[in-house]
Amino acid sequence: MLGGPYEDKVKDLLDRMTIEEKLGQLQQLTWTGDTGPGGGQTEEVERAARAGLLGSVLNLHGAAHTNTLQRMAVEESRLGIPLLFGFDVIHGFWTTFPIPLAQASSFDPAVVERDAEVSARETRSNGVRWTFSPMMDVTHEPRWGRIAESCGEDPYLNAVLAVAKVRGYQGDDLTADDKVAACAKHFVAYGGAEGGRDYNTVDVSEQRLRNLYLPPFRAAVDAGVATVMAAFNTVSGVPAHGNPHTMTGILKEEWGFDGVVVSDYTGVEELIAHGYAEDGADAARLALMAGLDMEMVSTNIAAHGKRLLADGRITEDRLDDAVARILRLKFALGLFDDPYTDESAAVDVPTPQAREAARQTAARSMVLMKNDGGVLPLDAGAGSIAVVGPFADHTDLHGTWAGPGCRRFPTVSILDAVRAAAPAAKVVHAGADVAQAVAAAESAEVTVVVIGEEPELSGEAAVRSDISLPDGQEELIAAVAATGKPFAVVLVNGRPLTIGNWLDSVPALLEAWHPGIEAGNAVADVLFGAVNPGGKLPVTFPRAVGQIPVYYNRESTGRPYDPAHDDEKYVSKYLDLADGPQFAFGHGLSYTTFATGEPQLDRQSVTVDELEHGECVEVRVDVTNTGELTGDEVVQLYVHDPVASIAQPVRRLRGFRRVTLEPGQTTQVRFTLGAEDLGFWTNDQAGHFTVEPGRIDLYAGTSSLAEARCTLTVG
Repeated sequence: MLGGPYEDKVKDLLDRMTIEEKLGQLQQLTWTGDTGPGGGQTEEVERAARAGLLGSVLNLHGAAHTNTLQRMAVEESRLGIPLLFGFDVIHGFWTTFPIPLAQASSFDPAVVERDAEVSARETRSNGVRWTFSPMMDVTHEPRWGRIAESCGEDPYLNAVLAVAKVRGYQGDDLTADDKVAACAKHFVAYGGAEGGRDYNTVDVSEQRLRNLYLPPFRAAVDAGVATVMAAFNTVSGVPAHGNPHTMTGILKEEWGFDGVVVSDYTGVEELIAHGYAEDGADAARLALMAGLDMEMVSTNIAAHGKRLLADGRITEDRLDDAVARILRLKFALGLFDDPYTDESAAVDVPTPQAREAARQTAARSMVLMKNDGGVLPLDAGAGSIAVVGPFADHTDLHGTWAGPGCRRFPTVSILDAVRAAAPAAKVVHAGADVAQAVAAAESAEVTVVVIGEEPELSGEAAVRSDISLPDGQEELIAAVAATGKPFAVVLVNGRPLTIGNWLDSVPALLEAWHPGIEAGNAVADVLFGAVNPGGKLPVTFPRAVGQIPVYYNRESTGRPYDPAHDDEKYVSKYLDLADGPQFAFGHGLSYTTFATGEPQLDRQSVTVDELEHGECVEVRVDVTNTGELTGDEVVQLYVHDPVASIAQPVRRLRGFRRVTLEPGQTTQVRFTLGAEDLGFWTNDQAGHFTVEPGRIDLYAGTSSLAEARCTLTVG
C-alpha cells in the first residue's frame, strides 16, 4: 500500500489532524463485553466516535448497528474519518466451517480458501471489514487449547494454508463487497508457550524463531496480508507487544511490511504484568516505539501519548507512521468512498450454497486413523445401526471461536445424519450411559461410538494438563468392544488426544475434529463412503502426555534411539514408553490403497551458486491407486540435511499434493525445490540464510515416516 494511490490523501489528513485525533486513530475499543476480560466500552465508543478520537471498533456486527455508529464518526466528527469494524471470524461467521486444525488435515489450500471466501462474504455484508484471522502459530504443544485455531506443527504447511486464507479473505481488491482485511496472528512464537499454558513464556533461539515460527508470517506478508497482530507471550524475555526486533527489525524493515500492526486484547496493558513496563505510560512508549500501530481495548497510547510526545519519549515520526498505516488501510478498504453497508444486502443466515461448502470442507478434512477388517465404510442398507456416546446427538460441534452463527444455528447431529443416510435401517440411540450404550450395540448390526471433547475444552484459555478422553468415555468404548459386535469410533475434538489405552480394542477410528455447522452430514458422508476419506494429520498424536513435546521435525540427537537395538540404555528414549508417536504427522488412511514410487530427480547435483541465483531441482514421484475404489492420496516430500553447521531436523516437509485417483490409475506428482527448501537460517540476529554444500536426503511417501529416498548433492 505504501506509495499507492492514497498517499496524497493520507498526507493531507495528517497535516490537518491534531495530536489527539492522531492518537485516536491508534485506538480500538470494544462495543460489548462478550469476549475477553475487559468488558464493554459502549458509551466510550460513542463519545470517541463523535469526537473523531477513535480508529476502530471491536465486536460490533450487523449492518444497521455498524451504520449507526459509523454515522457518528463520519457525520459528526471534525474530519469525518470512518471507523474500521473488526471481528474474530476464525472459521466462519454464520456458516461455521471446521476448526482450522481440521482444515489443515485436508492438506488442500482450496479448502482453506473456500472457508475464507464464504466467511468474508457474510462478514462484509454485516458491516465488518476486518477479521483477526488467519492464525499461523506453529506449535508442538497439544495441551495448548489454541492448537485448535492453528494449522499444526509444520511451518511449511502453515505457510501454504496461511497464503490460501489471506487470498480467500482479501482477494485482489479490498474494496470488493465480499472481501475483508485479514490479520496474520500471533506475531510471534505464541505456539511455543511453555507447558502449553496460554500467555506463557517462550524462550527461543534466533534460528528456531526464523526456521520454525516465522515462515508462515513471511509467506502471509508476501501474499499481501493487510494487518499483523502481536502475540501475548514473551520472545526470549522480551514481550512481543514491546519487541522492536520482531515488530520493526524483522517485520517492517527486513520484510518491508507496510500494513498495520495491531495489539491483541489488552496486550499493551499487559506489558506491566510482564514486568517489562513500569506503568501505562511506559507501556504505551515501549509498544509504539517497538512498532505497534494500534492498541486493542486498553487505552494507554491514547491516554498518555500527548504527554509522551511532549516529553520526547515517543517521536512524531513514529506517531505519524502509525496513523498513516491505519489511514492507508481505510482507503484501501474503500471506507472513505463508501463508509456504510447496504442493509438490504446483508447475509443473515447460512445459504444452502454456504452449507454445502461447509459440508464438503468438513468431510474433506477428516482423517481415517484406523480401519481394521473393513468396518468402514458402513453399509447404508444395514438392517440396524446403533449410534451411541456423549456426542451422538450433540448439536454444538462448531468448535472454538465459532463466530456468531454458533449461537443461532445448531450443528446437524451425527445421529440425525445417520438416520438420513440409512433411511431403511433401524437406528438405535444411546448417550453416555454405559449400560444403555451396550444394550444398543447388542441390538444392532454395527455401532458408531461418538466421543471426544466439548468445544469449550479447546481454544483460548482452555489448556489441559491431561489430554486423554474426558471421564467415562474410555469405559464406554471398552464396554462396547466387549460385546464383540463390529463398531467404529468417531472422534470430535479440538486437539490431538492420547488414545493409547483403548486404541487396540477399536477396529475403526475416524478423526472428525470439530466439523462445524454441517458436522453430522459430513461425518455420515465419510462413514457411509459417499466421501472416501483422504485427510492427513497436521500434528503428531502422542502416546502419553509425558512424551510432550513430540513432533516429527525434531532435531537430531547425539544418541538417537534405534529400534534395532531396543535394549540399548544410553540413548534418547523413555524407559516406560514405546518410542515414537501414537500417530505420526502426515498419517491418514483411505477406503482404497495406494503405492508411491521412489522419488526421481531431474538432476543429481546442483551448486550453491545456482540455487542462490534462482535455479531449482525437480522431484518426480509416481503414485498408484492399488485398490478398488476411487480415492485421494496426499503425496508428501521431506528433506533432510544430514551434516550442517546447525543441527537440522530429521525431516522437513517441503512439498505436498493431494490427488484423486481411480482404481488402477497412476499419476506423477512433481515438486520443485530451490534455495528456500534446501537452506536454513542461522543464529545471527541480523538474519542470515545459508545454503551449505553437501548431501541432501529426499524422502517421498504418504506420511512423515516415508522410507522411499533419493539423494541430491549440493556442491
